[in-house]
Amino acid sequence: VQLQASGGGLVQAGGSLRLSCTISGLPFSSYSLGWFRQAPGKEREFVAAITWSASGTYYADSVKGRFTISRDNAKKTVYLQMNSLKPEDTAVYSCAARAGSSWSETTYDYWGQGTQVTVSS
Repeated sequence: VQLQASGGGLVQAGGSLRLSCTISGLPFSSYSLGWFRQAPGKEREFVAAITWSASGTYYADSVKGRFTISRDNAKKTVYLQMNSLKPEDTAVYSCAARAGSSWSETTYDYWGQGTQVTVSS
């Protein structure tokens, strides 16, 4: 199983980025997916999740209204559209997959390598 995140970079505050995570080696449409981030010196934190059918999306309060999670089952890819970025959004962002229809802020079966997002003030 491989989860490959991409799309990170350096952006000014107020800007936007779209992260992608392409997943192989598992039945993509049977998995709920999540995005997480970890800033230097801090613990990993939940950012957003989407259920296997995309019927439900969930967000951390810190990103609600600014970030949007979506998925394309045909492309086996989950996205994180990040708008109105703030310096405090700077972190390594990674995706995760969880078997079944329910979402979680913590418990996932597979984790990917991250992509760095840096927001300058």
